[in-house]
Amino acid sequence: MKDSTEMFDFDQPIAREGTSSVKYDRREAVFGTADVLPLWVADMDFAAPPAVTQALIERASHPVYGYSFFPEGLYRAMIDWFGRRHGWHIERDWVVIAPGVVPSLHAACMAFAAPGEGVIIQSPVYPPFFAAASKTGRRLLENPLYVRDGTYRMDLDHLRACARQGARLLLLCSPHNPVGRVWTVEELSAVLDIAREFELVVFSDDIHCDLVFSGHRHRMLAALAQPGDRVVTAVAPSKTFNVPGMGLSALVAADATDRRALQLAFDAMHMEQANPFSLTAFEVAYRQGEAWLDSLLCYLEDNARMVCEFIAEQIPLIRTRMPEATYLMWLDCSALQMSDAQLKTFFIREARLGLNPGLSFGPTGSGFMRLNIGTRRALLRQALEQLAEAVNRHGQSG
Repeated sequence: MKDSTEMFDFDQPIAREGTSSVKYDRREAVFGTADVLPLWVADMDFAAPPAVTQALIERASHPVYGYSFFPEGLYRAMIDWFGRRHGWHIERDWVVIAPGVVPSLHAACMAFAAPGEGVIIQSPVYPPFFAAASKTGRRLLENPLYVRDGTYRMDLDHLRACARQGARLLLLCSPHNPVGRVWTVEELSAVLDIAREFELVVFSDDIHCDLVFSGHRHRMLAALAQPGDRVVTAVAPSKTFNVPGMGLSALVAADATDRRALQLAFDAMHMEQANPFSLTAFEVAYRQGEAWLDSLLCYLEDNARMVCEFIAEQIPLIRTRMPEATYLMWLDCSALQMSDAQLKTFFIREARLGLNPGLSFGPTGSGFMRLNIGTRRALLRQALEQLAEAVNRHGQSG
């Protein structure tokens, strides 16, 4: 039998143009030109696990695509996955199927904080965290991360100060997007202590929990919680198996009152959740995608290591660190001494790269760019070479 790292070809070029791909077909709308390598929105350029594709083909061969419900097999596949991969025991009754993590962030704000009450986020963070609080009329309380010894950390004293300001909900990103941290047991336990002290609900977005690199172990916050702690966990196969377009996720909450509050929020938004293809992809990915994921993790880790080595050797004005998780890397471009507007223009026009500006992750992202390394290595190396040439030209002109 082949080693799992040899069973899947992540170097295979796959043309995504013309598929209504946000990442590729929206380049001109987002960057003002289609002449950029797209390394921004968080999906990968890899084919989904073959078992998922085959199952979707088989489902499509049935010519009726009617209203669907969530079968018990879907719940069982997810529960088994988290028990096996994460040692987290989930009761069937704890699960609420949801139409994606972003709608779930909005639902959590509606369910657990009244208009005007505080919602805490830890910036720099995935932009929908900001939108979930502001667009639902909740009061945004920022608890910025800080850097010590080159590593992002939580400011727990400031988190307590935020909690004292009438906060009802903490939106936790774990592992963290975009800084790539896997929070330690000590950090997560401290969050639970603060939540307990101030009666906060913690919504833990664990969508990247399966994408953790060697030397690190992700711990589910809910698995560390004590009886009575109010923790809602968001999970999905979307990032793990590269099926984000399927738009299906799950929320896990041990408290029945919290589950009812979430369900009422979804009902108020009148969001349809089930379609026959998302159900199929969700269940089959968790049942049959493990070998593919193990191979993917090796490939992504090698990509991340290559980026770190290339930047250190060829572009020392840009700084980055090996992420502990996710296929996203956080590039510190502050030494280029550009404003955020200039930095965005530089990446587009000079480097011909489409990345996410750090400022979109909050004020603490100023001077940064987020790089998606979930692509074939040859394209990623091409992107790095274009960036190195652009930085070199900039240095000569300066």
